[in-house]
Amino acid sequence: MSESLPLLYETSGAVAIFTLNRPQARNALTPELVCRLADAVRDFLEDPALRVGVLTGTGDKAFCAGGDLGTMLPLMSGERAPADDWDRRVLEEPFVMAASSLRDYPIDKPLIAAINGPCLAGGMEMVLGTDIRIAAEHAIFGLPEVRRGVIPFAGSLARLTRQIPHALAMELLLTGDTFTAEQALRFGLINRIVPAADVLPQAMALAQRIAENGPVAVQAVKRTVRESSGLPLAQAYALEDEAKRIVMASEDAREGPRAFMEKRPARFTGR
Repeated sequence: MSESLPLLYETSGAVAIFTLNRPQARNALTPELVCRLADAVRDFLEDPALRVGVLTGTGDKAFCAGGDLGTMLPLMSGERAPADDWDRRVLEEPFVMAASSLRDYPIDKPLIAAINGPCLAGGMEMVLGTDIRIAAEHAIFGLPEVRRGVIPFAGSLARLTRQIPHALAMELLLTGDTFTAEQALRFGLINRIVPAADVLPQAMALAQRIAENGPVAVQAVKRTVRESSGLPLAQAYALEDEAKRIVMASEDAREGPRAFMEKRPARFTGR
């Protein structure tokens, strides 16, 4: 793995770690970075040995400042013609934007955001696609796109009002104002605030705890919560019933209670 790549992808046991690696540019998203992230997300999902993902950034200056203003946004607006294969993939492969923004791409494995610094625009949009969020004390958040004459287009217009109250979401989207980690915690957008040095270790510790649980059950929980969001209760209950059928028929569902009765750690296989 080259430290010069804009996206670092590595594994630790059953945990995959995605690191946005452009610290000199506040980890802003370029076409190459989003393509590499999309490919890494796909690899993560296809590897049965990996159970949880952690998304973070290099350094402490930023988690992600959003789309790179010199490369990504001009490409998306049509101001800049595609110059290489990375550019062409962004424009021609819907999978790239869907998977890299954690939007409109089915991800059943849990994702934890380790927010090591300011989290803006496309960076915040990715965070909205994660399940659990741990932020550094100096992190700030915001969706400033309207200040640049554009809009958030990686999920925020659909997701933000589902995660915080409507009026608050609309104020943030329409003003483009930034807000602090303390405010994000009050809004319910993040789970906890920790010192900067503890962000990744705490995210990894939490990921390891989740990875020890039954993967069939964990993925069924995430999938069902995602797919039932916004549905009438009767339809949501039907999805829950289907998840129960799948999970209770698994080997893991037999191993968990057996291990408890035998007073030993469960040996889940994901089957």
